[in-house]
Amino acid sequence: MPNRRTTRRTFLGSSAATLAGASLIRPSDASALSAASEKPRAKVERLAIASIGMRYQGTVITDKARLFGDIVAIADVDRHVREQARASFGSTPKIFQDYREMLDREDIDVVLIGAPDHWHSKMLIDAVRAGKDVYCEKPLTLTIDEGKVLRNTVGKSDRVVQVGTWQRSDSRFRLAVELVRQGRLGKLKKVTCTTNKNPTGGPFKTAPVPSHFNWDLWQGQAPDVPFIPERSHYTFRWWYEYAGGKMTDWGAHHIDIAQWAINSLPVEIDGTATLPNIENGYNVAQDFSATIKYANGVELKVADKGRVGILFEGAQGRMFVNRGSVSGVPVDTLKSHPLPREEFKIYDFDNLERPERAGKLDAIINHMGNFFDCIESRRQTISDLESQHRSASTCHLANISMRLGRPLNWDPEREVFVNDAEANTFLKREQRKGFEVA
Repeated sequence: MPNRRTTRRTFLGSSAATLAGASLIRPSDASALSAASEKPRAKVERLAIASIGMRYQGTVITDKARLFGDIVAIADVDRHVREQARASFGSTPKIFQDYREMLDREDIDVVLIGAPDHWHSKMLIDAVRAGKDVYCEKPLTLTIDEGKVLRNTVGKSDRVVQVGTWQRSDSRFRLAVELVRQGRLGKLKKVTCTTNKNPTGGPFKTAPVPSHFNWDLWQGQAPDVPFIPERSHYTFRWWYEYAGGKMTDWGAHHIDIAQWAINSLPVEIDGTATLPNIENGYNVAQDFSATIKYANGVELKVADKGRVGILFEGAQGRMFVNRGSVSGVPVDTLKSHPLPREEFKIYDFDNLERPERAGKLDAIINHMGNFFDCIESRRQTISDLESQHRSASTCHLANISMRLGRPLNWDPEREVFVNDAEANTFLKREQRKGFEVA
Protein backbone atom coordinates (compact mmCIF):
# COMPACT_ATOMS: atom_id res chain seq x y z
CA MET A 1 0.00 0.00 0.00
CA PRO A 2 1.62 3.34 -1.04
CA ASN A 3 1.98 6.01 1.66
CA ARG A 4 0.10 9.32 1.60
CA ARG A 5 2.92 11.26 -0.06
CA THR A 6 3.38 8.73 -2.84
CA THR A 7 -0.34 8.72 -3.53
CA ARG A 8 -0.50 12.51 -3.57
CA ARG A 9 2.51 12.93 -5.85
CA THR A 10 1.04 10.34 -8.22
CA PHE A 11 -2.13 12.41 -8.38
CA LEU A 12 -0.28 15.68 -8.92
CA GLY A 13 1.80 14.09 -11.65
CA SER A 14 -1.22 13.04 -13.70
CA SER A 15 -1.29 14.72 -17.07
CA ALA A 16 -3.40 17.79 -17.66
CA ALA A 17 -5.09 16.01 -20.55
CA THR A 18 -6.22 13.17 -18.32
CA LEU A 19 -7.50 15.50 -15.63
CA ALA A 20 -9.30 17.67 -18.15
CA GLY A 21 -11.88 14.96 -18.58
CA ALA A 22 -12.23 14.09 -14.94
CA SER A 23 -11.34 16.85 -12.50
CA LEU A 24 -12.00 20.26 -13.97
CA ILE A 25 -13.96 22.53 -11.69
CA ARG A 26 -17.22 23.78 -13.10
CA PRO A 27 -17.99 27.53 -12.85
CA SER A 28 -20.76 26.69 -10.40
CA ASP A 29 -18.17 25.07 -8.12
CA ALA A 30 -15.75 28.00 -8.22
CA SER A 31 -17.11 29.86 -5.19
CA ALA A 32 -16.94 26.73 -3.07
CA LEU A 33 -13.36 26.14 -4.13
CA SER A 34 -12.44 29.75 -3.42
CA ALA A 35 -13.96 29.60 0.05
CA ALA A 36 -12.13 26.37 0.77
CA SER A 37 -8.79 27.72 -0.50
CA GLU A 38 -8.99 30.70 1.85
CA LYS A 39 -8.81 28.33 4.84
CA PRO A 40 -5.78 26.38 6.06
CA ARG A 41 -5.90 22.88 4.64
CA ALA A 42 -6.10 19.75 6.72
CA LYS A 43 -2.80 18.00 7.35
CA VAL A 44 -3.68 15.09 5.07
CA GLU A 45 -4.27 17.51 2.17
CA ARG A 46 -1.27 19.78 2.66
CA LEU A 47 1.54 19.93 0.12
CA ALA A 48 5.26 19.94 0.86
CA ILE A 49 6.76 23.29 -0.17
CA ALA A 50 10.40 24.23 -0.74
CA SER A 51 11.65 27.79 -1.22
CA ILE A 52 14.75 29.10 -3.00
CA GLY A 53 16.09 32.58 -2.27
CA MET A 54 14.95 33.89 1.09
CA ARG A 55 15.63 37.59 1.09
CA TYR A 56 12.56 39.83 1.31
CA GLN A 57 10.38 38.72 -1.61
CA GLY A 58 11.24 35.06 -1.16
CA THR A 59 10.07 35.28 2.42
CA VAL A 60 6.87 37.11 1.40
CA ILE A 61 5.76 34.45 -1.07
CA THR A 62 6.75 31.64 1.30
CA ASP A 63 4.61 33.17 4.02
CA LYS A 64 1.60 33.41 1.66
CA ALA A 65 2.09 29.79 0.57
CA ARG A 66 1.90 28.51 4.15
CA LEU A 67 -1.88 28.59 3.94
CA PHE A 68 -1.74 25.74 1.45
CA GLY A 69 1.15 23.59 2.57
CA ASP A 70 4.08 22.97 4.88
CA ILE A 71 7.46 24.62 4.38
CA VAL A 72 9.79 21.64 4.52
CA ALA A 73 12.98 22.99 2.90
CA ILE A 74 14.76 26.28 2.28
CA ALA A 75 17.75 27.06 0.05
CA ASP A 76 19.87 30.21 -0.01
CA VAL A 77 23.54 30.85 -0.78
CA ASP A 78 23.79 33.16 2.26
CA ARG A 79 23.96 31.14 5.49
CA HIS A 80 22.72 34.07 7.55
CA VAL A 81 19.67 34.45 5.32
CA ARG A 82 18.76 30.76 5.25
CA GLU A 83 19.17 30.35 9.00
CA GLN A 84 17.05 33.41 9.70
CA ALA A 85 14.43 32.12 7.27
CA ARG A 86 14.35 28.73 8.95
CA ALA A 87 13.77 30.41 12.30
CA SER A 88 10.96 32.49 10.77
CA PHE A 89 9.16 29.38 9.55
CA GLY A 90 9.12 27.41 12.76
CA SER A 91 12.71 26.11 12.80
CA THR A 92 11.56 22.90 11.12
CA PRO A 93 12.53 23.25 7.42
CA LYS A 94 15.75 21.61 6.34
CA ILE A 95 18.18 24.19 4.95
CA PHE A 96 20.44 23.94 1.89
CA GLN A 97 23.17 26.09 0.40
CA ASP A 98 22.71 24.63 -3.09
CA TYR A 99 19.10 24.37 -4.28
CA ARG A 100 19.98 21.50 -6.61
CA GLU A 101 20.53 19.22 -3.62
CA MET A 102 17.15 20.25 -2.26
CA LEU A 103 15.39 19.35 -5.53
CA ASP A 104 16.59 15.77 -5.14
CA ARG A 105 14.03 15.29 -2.36
CA GLU A 106 11.16 13.28 -3.79
CA ASP A 107 8.70 14.35 -1.11
CA ILE A 108 8.67 18.00 -2.27
CA ASP A 109 5.54 18.92 -4.27
CA VAL A 110 5.96 22.66 -4.84
CA VAL A 111 8.95 24.97 -5.32
CA LEU A 112 8.89 28.74 -4.80
CA ILE A 113 11.66 30.82 -6.42
CA GLY A 114 12.58 34.20 -4.96
CA ALA A 115 16.22 34.31 -6.11
CA PRO A 116 17.76 37.13 -8.22
CA ASP A 117 16.66 37.53 -11.83
CA HIS A 118 19.63 35.83 -13.50
CA TRP A 119 18.74 32.58 -11.70
CA HIS A 120 15.01 32.42 -12.44
CA SER A 121 15.07 30.44 -15.68
CA LYS A 122 17.57 27.80 -14.63
CA MET A 123 15.94 27.22 -11.25
CA LEU A 124 12.50 26.92 -12.84
CA ILE A 125 13.76 24.45 -15.46
CA ASP A 126 15.56 22.37 -12.83
CA ALA A 127 12.47 22.31 -10.60
CA VAL A 128 10.15 21.31 -13.46
CA ARG A 129 12.52 18.54 -14.52
CA ALA A 130 12.52 17.36 -10.92
CA GLY A 131 8.73 17.00 -11.16
CA LYS A 132 7.72 20.01 -9.06
CA ASP A 133 5.03 22.63 -9.61
CA VAL A 134 6.64 26.07 -9.49
CA TYR A 135 5.90 29.64 -8.41
CA CYS A 136 8.68 31.84 -9.82
CA GLU A 137 9.26 35.51 -9.12
CA LYS A 138 9.31 38.05 -11.93
CA PRO A 139 10.87 38.88 -14.33
CA LEU A 140 10.69 35.38 -15.71
CA THR A 141 13.89 35.59 -17.74
CA LEU A 142 17.22 37.38 -18.13
CA THR A 143 17.14 37.05 -21.93
CA ILE A 144 14.59 36.38 -24.65
CA ASP A 145 16.16 33.07 -25.64
CA GLU A 146 15.79 31.81 -22.05
CA GLY A 147 12.04 32.15 -22.50
CA LYS A 148 12.16 29.92 -25.57
CA VAL A 149 13.98 27.23 -23.57
CA LEU A 150 11.42 27.56 -20.78
CA ARG A 151 8.53 27.23 -23.22
CA ASN A 152 10.02 24.05 -24.62
CA THR A 153 10.83 22.52 -21.23
CA VAL A 154 7.61 23.40 -19.41
CA GLY A 155 5.52 22.66 -22.49
CA LYS A 156 6.79 19.09 -22.55
CA SER A 157 5.96 18.61 -18.87
CA ASP A 158 2.69 18.44 -16.99
CA ARG A 159 3.84 20.95 -14.36
CA VAL A 160 1.87 24.00 -13.21
CA VAL A 161 3.82 27.29 -13.29
CA GLN A 162 2.79 30.63 -11.82
CA VAL A 163 4.94 33.76 -12.29
CA GLY A 164 4.90 36.36 -9.53
CA THR A 165 3.35 39.21 -11.52
CA TRP A 166 0.81 39.65 -8.75
CA GLN A 167 -0.73 42.81 -10.27
CA ARG A 168 -2.81 40.41 -12.37
CA SER A 169 -4.49 39.42 -9.10
CA ASP A 170 -4.91 43.02 -7.88
CA SER A 171 -8.52 44.13 -8.35
CA ARG A 172 -7.55 47.60 -9.60
CA PHE A 173 -5.28 46.38 -12.39
CA ARG A 174 -7.65 43.57 -13.26
CA LEU A 175 -10.55 46.04 -13.55
CA ALA A 176 -8.53 48.32 -15.82
CA VAL A 177 -7.71 45.43 -18.16
CA GLU A 178 -11.33 44.31 -18.28
CA LEU A 179 -12.54 47.83 -19.07
CA VAL A 180 -10.10 48.11 -21.95
CA ARG A 181 -10.81 44.63 -23.29
CA GLN A 182 -14.57 45.27 -23.16
CA GLY A 183 -14.21 48.45 -25.19
CA ARG A 184 -15.10 50.97 -22.49
CA LEU A 185 -12.41 53.33 -23.86
CA GLY A 186 -13.40 52.70 -27.45
CA LYS A 187 -10.57 51.58 -29.72
CA LEU A 188 -7.35 51.54 -27.70
CA LYS A 189 -4.79 53.93 -29.19
CA LYS A 190 -1.96 54.47 -26.75
CA VAL A 191 -0.67 53.20 -23.39
CA THR A 192 1.96 54.89 -21.23
CA CYS A 193 3.83 52.95 -18.54
CA THR A 194 5.82 55.09 -16.12
CA THR A 195 8.41 53.78 -13.67
CA ASN A 196 10.84 55.45 -11.32
CA LYS A 197 14.37 56.22 -12.44
CA ASN A 198 17.19 53.75 -12.05
CA PRO A 199 19.52 54.66 -9.18
CA THR A 200 23.10 55.67 -9.85
CA GLY A 201 26.09 54.52 -7.81
CA GLY A 202 29.77 53.72 -7.84
CA PRO A 203 32.56 53.19 -8.15
CA PHE A 204 32.20 50.61 -5.37
CA LYS A 205 35.08 48.89 -3.61
CA THR A 206 35.81 45.21 -3.85
CA ALA A 207 35.86 43.29 -0.59
CA PRO A 208 36.68 39.84 0.78
CA VAL A 209 33.83 37.38 0.30
CA PRO A 210 32.06 36.88 3.66
CA SER A 211 32.52 33.38 5.06
CA HIS A 212 28.74 32.91 5.22
CA PHE A 213 28.19 33.78 1.54
CA ASN A 214 28.81 31.55 -1.50
CA TRP A 215 29.71 34.22 -4.05
CA ASP A 216 30.55 31.74 -6.80
CA LEU A 217 27.15 30.08 -6.56
CA TRP A 218 25.36 33.43 -6.30
CA GLN A 219 26.93 34.60 -9.59
CA GLY A 220 25.60 31.55 -11.43
CA GLN A 221 25.57 32.08 -15.20
CA ALA A 222 26.96 35.64 -14.90
CA PRO A 223 30.64 36.49 -15.38
CA ASP A 224 32.96 35.62 -12.49
CA VAL A 225 34.09 38.95 -11.01
CA PRO A 226 35.58 40.11 -7.69
CA PHE A 227 33.07 40.43 -4.88
CA ILE A 228 31.44 43.85 -4.44
CA PRO A 229 28.73 43.91 -1.76
CA GLU A 230 26.53 46.19 -3.90
CA ARG A 231 26.33 43.53 -6.62
CA SER A 232 24.33 41.17 -4.43
CA HIS A 233 21.11 41.11 -2.45
CA TYR A 234 18.63 43.91 -3.28
CA THR A 235 20.98 46.08 -5.36
CA PHE A 236 21.70 43.36 -7.93
CA ARG A 237 18.86 45.00 -9.91
CA TRP A 238 21.06 47.88 -11.02
CA TRP A 239 23.68 45.69 -12.71
CA TYR A 240 23.07 44.60 -16.29
CA GLU A 241 24.89 41.32 -15.63
CA TYR A 242 22.07 40.14 -13.36
CA ALA A 243 18.97 42.13 -14.30
CA GLY A 244 17.58 44.93 -16.46
CA GLY A 245 17.02 47.81 -14.08
CA LYS A 246 13.58 49.36 -13.68
CA MET A 247 12.66 48.25 -17.21
CA THR A 248 12.48 44.64 -16.03
CA ASP A 249 11.96 45.27 -12.31
CA TRP A 250 8.83 47.42 -12.68
CA GLY A 251 8.25 46.77 -16.35
CA ALA A 252 7.62 43.10 -15.58
CA HIS A 253 4.57 44.41 -13.67
CA HIS A 254 3.35 47.47 -15.59
CA ILE A 255 4.27 46.38 -19.12
CA ASP A 256 2.68 43.02 -18.36
CA ILE A 257 -0.62 44.69 -17.43
CA ALA A 258 -0.41 46.98 -20.48
CA GLN A 259 0.26 44.07 -22.82
CA TRP A 260 -2.54 42.05 -21.20
CA ALA A 261 -4.91 44.87 -22.15
CA ILE A 262 -3.38 45.55 -25.58
CA ASN A 263 -3.79 41.86 -26.46
CA SER A 264 -1.13 41.94 -29.18
CA LEU A 265 2.65 41.60 -29.59
CA PRO A 266 5.38 44.17 -30.40
CA VAL A 267 6.72 44.69 -33.92
CA GLU A 268 8.74 47.93 -33.60
CA ILE A 269 10.87 49.20 -30.72
CA ASP A 270 12.64 52.53 -30.35
CA GLY A 271 14.48 53.01 -27.07
CA THR A 272 16.76 55.80 -25.91
CA ALA A 273 18.91 56.06 -22.81
CA THR A 274 22.20 57.15 -21.32
CA LEU A 275 24.36 54.16 -20.44
CA PRO A 276 26.64 54.75 -17.44
CA ASN A 277 30.34 54.02 -17.78
CA ILE A 278 31.42 53.85 -14.14
CA GLU A 279 34.00 51.23 -13.30
CA ASN A 280 32.59 48.92 -10.61
CA GLY A 281 29.37 50.93 -10.61
CA TYR A 282 25.71 50.50 -11.48
CA ASN A 283 25.41 50.13 -15.26
CA VAL A 284 21.71 49.95 -16.15
CA ALA A 285 20.17 52.69 -18.31
CA GLN A 286 19.73 56.26 -17.11
CA ASP A 287 17.12 58.75 -18.42
CA PHE A 288 15.48 56.00 -20.43
CA SER A 289 12.37 55.89 -22.59
CA ALA A 290 10.97 53.60 -25.25
CA THR A 291 8.22 53.63 -27.85
CA ILE A 292 6.86 50.21 -28.75
CA LYS A 293 4.42 49.61 -31.58
CA TYR A 294 2.18 46.54 -31.59
CA ALA A 295 0.88 44.46 -34.45
CA ASN A 296 -2.66 45.76 -33.84
CA GLY A 297 -1.56 49.40 -34.11
CA VAL A 298 -1.46 50.30 -30.39
CA GLU A 299 1.52 52.34 -29.23
CA LEU A 300 3.13 51.72 -25.83
CA LYS A 301 5.40 54.37 -24.33
CA VAL A 302 7.69 53.59 -21.40
CA ALA A 303 9.13 56.47 -19.38
CA ASP A 304 11.19 56.85 -16.21
CA LYS A 305 9.64 60.15 -15.10
CA GLY A 306 6.10 61.21 -14.34
CA ARG A 307 3.32 59.67 -12.27
CA VAL A 308 4.17 56.01 -11.75
CA GLY A 309 1.48 53.78 -13.19
CA ILE A 310 -0.31 52.99 -16.47
CA LEU A 311 -2.33 55.43 -18.58
CA PHE A 312 -4.67 53.95 -21.19
CA GLU A 313 -5.93 56.24 -23.97
CA GLY A 314 -8.71 55.24 -26.34
CA ALA A 315 -10.96 56.84 -28.91
CA GLN A 316 -13.57 57.50 -26.20
CA GLY A 317 -11.53 58.44 -23.16
CA ARG A 318 -8.63 57.80 -20.79
CA MET A 319 -8.04 55.74 -17.66
CA PHE A 320 -5.16 55.63 -15.17
CA VAL A 321 -4.24 52.82 -12.80
CA ASN A 322 -1.45 52.27 -10.29
CA ARG A 323 -1.00 50.56 -6.94
CA GLY A 324 -3.08 53.21 -5.20
CA SER A 325 -6.01 53.91 -7.50
CA VAL A 326 -7.87 53.36 -10.74
CA SER A 327 -9.64 56.37 -12.22
CA GLY A 328 -11.29 57.68 -15.36
CA VAL A 329 -14.72 57.99 -16.95
CA PRO A 330 -15.06 54.20 -17.54
CA VAL A 331 -14.58 53.68 -13.79
CA ASP A 332 -17.01 56.47 -12.90
CA THR A 333 -19.76 54.92 -15.02
CA LEU A 334 -19.51 51.43 -13.53
CA LYS A 335 -22.43 52.02 -11.15
CA SER A 336 -24.79 52.69 -14.04
CA HIS A 337 -23.05 50.40 -16.50
CA PRO A 338 -21.50 47.44 -14.62
CA LEU A 339 -19.22 44.90 -16.22
CA PRO A 340 -20.91 41.64 -17.33
CA ARG A 341 -18.26 39.57 -15.61
CA GLU A 342 -20.05 36.27 -15.84
CA GLU A 343 -19.83 36.57 -19.62
CA PHE A 344 -16.24 37.77 -19.70
CA LYS A 345 -13.22 35.91 -18.38
CA ILE A 346 -9.71 36.70 -19.52
CA TYR A 347 -8.74 33.20 -18.50
CA ASP A 348 -10.80 30.07 -18.21
CA PHE A 349 -10.13 29.78 -14.49
CA ASP A 350 -8.97 32.84 -12.58
CA ASN A 351 -9.56 34.91 -9.45
CA LEU A 352 -13.00 36.37 -10.15
CA GLU A 353 -14.64 34.28 -7.45
CA ARG A 354 -12.18 35.42 -4.78
CA PRO A 355 -12.65 38.48 -2.56
CA GLU A 356 -11.31 41.57 -4.32
CA ARG A 357 -7.85 42.46 -3.02
CA ALA A 358 -5.59 45.40 -3.83
CA GLY A 359 -2.04 46.22 -2.81
CA LYS A 360 0.99 43.98 -2.92
CA LEU A 361 0.63 41.83 0.19
CA ASP A 362 -3.12 41.34 -0.18
CA ALA A 363 -3.02 40.72 -3.95
CA ILE A 364 -0.36 38.04 -3.47
CA ILE A 365 -2.89 36.15 -1.32
CA ASN A 366 -5.10 35.81 -4.40
CA HIS A 367 -2.14 35.20 -6.70
CA MET A 368 -0.84 32.38 -4.53
CA GLY A 369 -4.37 31.05 -4.13
CA ASN A 370 -4.76 30.91 -7.91
CA PHE A 371 -1.51 28.94 -8.13
CA PHE A 372 -2.63 26.33 -5.63
CA ASP A 373 -6.12 26.16 -7.17
CA CYS A 374 -4.44 25.37 -10.49
CA ILE A 375 -2.26 22.73 -8.85
CA GLU A 376 -5.47 21.03 -7.77
CA SER A 377 -7.26 21.43 -11.12
CA ARG A 378 -4.16 21.22 -13.39
CA ARG A 379 -5.35 24.32 -15.22
CA GLN A 380 -3.36 27.28 -16.55
CA THR A 381 -2.50 29.95 -14.00
CA ILE A 382 -3.41 33.62 -14.34
CA SER A 383 0.31 34.50 -14.84
CA ASP A 384 1.12 31.60 -17.11
CA LEU A 385 4.55 30.98 -18.59
CA GLU A 386 3.78 32.03 -22.17
CA SER A 387 2.26 35.40 -21.28
CA GLN A 388 5.11 36.12 -18.88
CA HIS A 389 7.76 35.14 -21.42
CA ARG A 390 6.14 37.58 -23.83
CA SER A 391 5.90 40.36 -21.22
CA ALA A 392 9.52 39.89 -20.15
CA SER A 393 10.54 39.80 -23.81
CA THR A 394 9.02 43.24 -24.38
CA CYS A 395 11.08 44.59 -21.49
CA HIS A 396 14.21 42.99 -22.97
CA LEU A 397 13.40 44.40 -26.42
CA ALA A 398 13.31 47.91 -24.99
CA ASN A 399 16.61 47.41 -23.16
CA ILE A 400 18.27 46.01 -26.29
CA SER A 401 17.15 49.00 -28.36
CA MET A 402 18.51 51.32 -25.67
CA ARG A 403 21.86 49.56 -25.61
CA LEU A 404 22.16 49.61 -29.39
CA GLY A 405 20.93 53.20 -29.57
CA ARG A 406 18.63 52.67 -32.55
CA PRO A 407 15.13 51.50 -33.57
CA LEU A 408 14.54 47.79 -34.13
CA ASN A 409 12.00 45.70 -36.05
CA TRP A 410 10.78 42.53 -34.36
CA ASP A 411 9.13 39.41 -35.74
CA PRO A 412 6.94 38.18 -32.84
CA GLU A 413 6.19 34.86 -34.52
CA ARG A 414 9.80 33.84 -35.14
CA GLU A 415 11.02 35.83 -32.11
CA VAL A 416 13.96 37.37 -33.94
CA PHE A 417 14.92 40.87 -35.08
CA VAL A 418 14.21 41.45 -38.76
CA ASN A 419 17.34 41.57 -40.93
CA ASP A 420 19.51 42.64 -37.99
CA ALA A 421 22.31 40.22 -37.16
CA GLU A 422 23.81 42.54 -34.55
CA ALA A 423 20.56 42.89 -32.61
CA ASN A 424 20.01 39.13 -32.71
CA THR A 425 23.26 38.61 -30.80
CA PHE A 426 21.49 40.25 -27.82
CA LEU A 427 18.82 37.52 -27.65
CA LYS A 428 21.11 35.52 -25.38
CA ARG A 429 24.20 36.03 -23.24
CA GLU A 430 27.31 34.01 -22.68
CA GLN A 431 26.78 31.71 -19.69
CA ARG A 432 29.40 30.36 -17.31
CA LYS A 433 30.09 26.69 -17.64
CA GLY A 434 28.02 24.62 -15.26
CA PHE A 435 25.24 27.22 -15.02
CA GLU A 436 23.84 27.12 -18.55
CA VAL A 437 20.10 27.53 -19.15
CA ALA A 438 19.40 24.66 -21.52
